[in-house]
Parts: sequence; structure tokens; C-alpha cells
Amino acid sequence: MRRPYDALMSIPKAELHLHIEGTLEPELAFALAARNGVALPYADTDDLRKAYQFSDLQSFLNLYYELMAVLRTEDDFADLADAYLARAAAQGVRHAEIFFDPQAHISRGVGIGTVVEGLGRALDRSEAVHGVSTQLIMCFLRDESAESAMETLEAAKPYLGRIVGVGLDSAEVGHPPVKFREVYEAAAALGLRRVAHAGEEGPPSYITEALDVLGVERIDHGLRCMEDPELVARLVRERVPLTLCPLSNVRLRAVDVLEEHPLPAMLDAGLLCTVNSDDPAYFGGYVGDNFLAVREALGLSPDRLRELARNSFVASFLDHDEERRARYLAEVEMYEFP
Repeated sequence: MRRPYDALMSIPKAELHLHIEGTLEPELAFALAARNGVALPYADTDDLRKAYQFSDLQSFLNLYYELMAVLRTEDDFADLADAYLARAAAQGVRHAEIFFDPQAHISRGVGIGTVVEGLGRALDRSEAVHGVSTQLIMCFLRDESAESAMETLEAAKPYLGRIVGVGLDSAEVGHPPVKFREVYEAAAALGLRRVAHAGEEGPPSYITEALDVLGVERIDHGLRCMEDPELVARLVRERVPLTLCPLSNVRLRAVDVLEEHPLPAMLDAGLLCTVNSDDPAYFGGYVGDNFLAVREALGLSPDRLRELARNSFVASFLDHDEERRARYLAEVEMYEFP
């Protein structure tokens, strides 16, 4: 039974590193499988949960892509996003910038329009229903070809009114950012914001490459920057946000135990860190759960937790609505910890 931490979880925050496909809880997976006539190779939700033990990023990705088979229709994607937004709102999320992986759906015959329109239905009603403002970021799979990424960007053009930016995710090692130079240049020409996963399993040089070659404005993960003092100094100087995912780092063995997570040292160094949930259905918790976990494991003070919440809005792509950003930041300052 979950302990009643809702008061702490509810500090206002933005979530900036969240893969919507990674919010597929076992109960919803089975419900969508039944609706779409998909047979899952698991006896029940408990049996499926036992598969959520990962040795590394690839072992997670294997299950992640397998379960996507249940996502077929606009209704499926709308239900998926609605379920995430309800959970996020309960844990204090006021703004969410949501990743999705179109190539993973296109490759199994689900068009990008189905994905974007389905997600968009949930996002359009999110403020009214959940009190959460939203933006959508389309990610390229780095273990697919650069040509596939460019084809995906082309396919997305009719839907760019719903998409604020592009990202880069999936298996990192062996797929350096430079591979995607041209598609990021094309995305920039279309006015899209740019982020990329770097420095989770890949080396610190991937972070530098993402900044210099792809022109990214945020680094997703980035915890291995601590191996390069010159890079840390640059990230601090340029105020480049890092979207850290502590529970994910432990589940995927980037960090052995949460008590060893470099987050406190990163904050002490002056890095603009945020805390997020990544793929919460698989990694043991949503963003409020991550806040709670780092408070308990790392002994973070209320001032540090408030700093993380503040950073999340500073790092968000709310440049078009500074009034909204200021309102959210004011909510952070007014929040009283129990």
C-alpha cells in the first residue's frame, strides 16, 4: 500500500522528460490488448510486472517496444495520455512536455496522424480536466537510420501545429548525435525546439556533440557530464538544463543505488538540474515519486526540492507565455512543505 506522500508530491513542477509510451501501466496494457484483439505473452498484470526487471537500457527497450503492440487507434493514444495526465496532476505537475516515438508506431503500421491526433485529443482538454498545460516533442530513434529520421520529420509536417520540438532517444551507445546533424538542421529551419538524450549510457562527449552539432537547448539525462569538469563548467556557464530521471537511472543500472546518485553534487556545482520520471510505468514511479525518492535517499532539504521545482519551469519551453511561467514560479515560491 502506497504511503500518503501526496502533500510532498504536490509541490508545483513541470515534467520535461517523459515518454508517453513509457506510461503504459499493465492494467491499461491488458485493457487495450482486449479492445484491439492483441495477445500478450503474459498471464496477467502480476506476471507482466515481473518482467519489469532490467539489466540495462536495451533490456528495458525490448519490453517497451513489445508492449507498444496494444496501441493501435486514436482512442488508445488518447486514453494513454489521459491516464498519465491524471497521475501527473495528482503529483503536482502543472506543465508537461511530452515525448512520443513516431517511428516505433509507423514501423508497425500505425500512422503518425493516428498518434498525434489521439494524443492531441487528451492534451487539448488537459488544462480543463487536469489543470496541466502541455506541449508535445517528437523523438527520433537513434538506433534507426538518419534517413528514417528525416522521413519521419517529413511525415510530421502536417502536424507541426501540435508539435513544439524534436528529441533523440532509444539506445545511446554507438549512435552519436552527429549521426542526426541534417535532420536537426531541418528541424531548426522549421522553427522546432531541440533536445536530445545524451550522457546516460553514452560518454560525456555525446553531450558536447549534442550541443555543438545538433544545437540542442536541453540535455536529457546528462549525468555523465560529471566525468568532465570542463563540460560541467560550460553547462553551468551557458545554463543548459539537464532533465535527470533518478529512479530510471537506478532501474537501468546507470547508478547502482539511489543513495549514490550524483544529483546533490550536480546541484552543488551549479548545474540547472530538473527531476523527471522518464518511463514511470516501468521504473517505479511518477515525477512526484522521484521527488520523494531523492529527498529520502539523498537527504535533500526543502530548499533543494524547491530549487528543483523552480528549475523545471525555468527550463521549460514556455518562452511564448512568460506570464504563465511567472505564475507557475510564483506557485513554487508560495508552496509550504508539510
